[in-house]
Amino acid sequence: MAYLWTEFESYLATKLEELPIAGLAIAVSQNGETIYKKGFGSRNLQSMEPVTPETIFGVASITKSLTALAMITLDSEGALSIDDAVIKYLPDFKLHHVKNMSDIKIYHLLSHSTGLAPIARKEEINNLPDHLTHLSSAEHISLGQPGEYFSYCNDTFLLAGAIIEKVTGKLYRRYITEKFLNPLQMYRSTYSLEEVEKYENVTIPYTYNPNQNEYEQQPWPKLGNYEVGGGLRSTVEDLLKYGQVYLDLQYTKDKHPSKEKTLSKMWTNLIKVRQNSFYGYGLLATANYSNVTLVEHGGSQPGVSSHFGFIPEKNVVVAVLCNVSNVPVKDIWLRAVNTVLQLPLEQKRYVLSSYEATPNELESIIGAYSSAEGHHVQIYFFEGQLLAEANGEKMALSVVDNETILINKSGETIQLYFNSNEARPWSILFGMRMLTRI
Repeated sequence: MAYLWTEFESYLATKLEELPIAGLAIAVSQNGETIYKKGFGSRNLQSMEPVTPETIFGVASITKSLTALAMITLDSEGALSIDDAVIKYLPDFKLHHVKNMSDIKIYHLLSHSTGLAPIARKEEINNLPDHLTHLSSAEHISLGQPGEYFSYCNDTFLLAGAIIEKVTGKLYRRYITEKFLNPLQMYRSTYSLEEVEKYENVTIPYTYNPNQNEYEQQPWPKLGNYEVGGGLRSTVEDLLKYGQVYLDLQYTKDKHPSKEKTLSKMWTNLIKVRQNSFYGYGLLATANYSNVTLVEHGGSQPGVSSHFGFIPEKNVVVAVLCNVSNVPVKDIWLRAVNTVLQLPLEQKRYVLSSYEATPNELESIIGAYSSAEGHHVQIYFFEGQLLAEANGEKMALSVVDNETILINKSGETIQLYFNSNEARPWSILFGMRMLTRI
């Protein structure tokens, strides 16, 4: 089947001019066969060496789906149950907002629904048991009870790694490498920065400084315990091999202990994020996208913008990696998906209608929202336009309904959360994190 990659590349050429992209790689497979792969730009702006599909990038939080896959595998082997209480394996686990710690199950870790707001990162902690002490040592902001809200929380997710170590008796990265990376022949994928330094064809991570209009080289982040949720370095070609695990029933039957029905739990509706999108276990699923399901996950770190996912009904896997922070590669990913599905290139995940908000409703939204992890959003009016500012970027907004705001340019939404007796939202879901009103 012929696909309109010429149109896609024309779109991408425009984005390479508009966006701060040093290097970018894309790969697409269908029915286990690679149908498109290409590198754009440079992996090293000093030497101007080109990006190829074999170039190693950071993948950041795409790693979370691999950790969740490990937990599902251990569940299928009978080593644990994702319905088990976390304290069954980590008896020292404690959160001050939870009276009965047995209420927090393993699936709450995997679905970011423990009720803990994003907290300040402690990358200097390099031993997973020590993170239990970190989590219990102070009172953190509570969003609600386990299972009540979705809000990205790296610190509780990485406890899945501690459980993996407890159950298998192996270091997290060793177990993942032996169980998945090596059998899948993902030989250019690693958690080890020492190995990254020995490979050829590796990206230099960059951030872009708009004030100076220049790229600034960054060291590879060491991450510490956060490697459980973001430590894999890989290539788009290797990510196609990984994505096929979820689609190739023959592989799951013959070579992998997880059965297809078990794997599908990872993207089955679990906790609502927005509209018709739900977060499962390390994966976000959007149903009814032109009669198919988008299953995906992105990632961001200094020098990394990544997006990966698959369409189960079409046996399609798509991976996009970039070596610059804060690049909207999820939009590029969706354009590649649209190309394969032969949909309009510009089609977005959500179709939302406008809503005529009252002056009081608009006034109630205005304010500053933040998290201890360092995210900050300011919503305000300027010259009659509702705007949000985050990470130095200003975004025009439209009100969709009394609980939803649309970011006009990206098509993404901001969810508003109200207490029953208050007119102002006490929190917003911006991106994947709940930020509380300051």
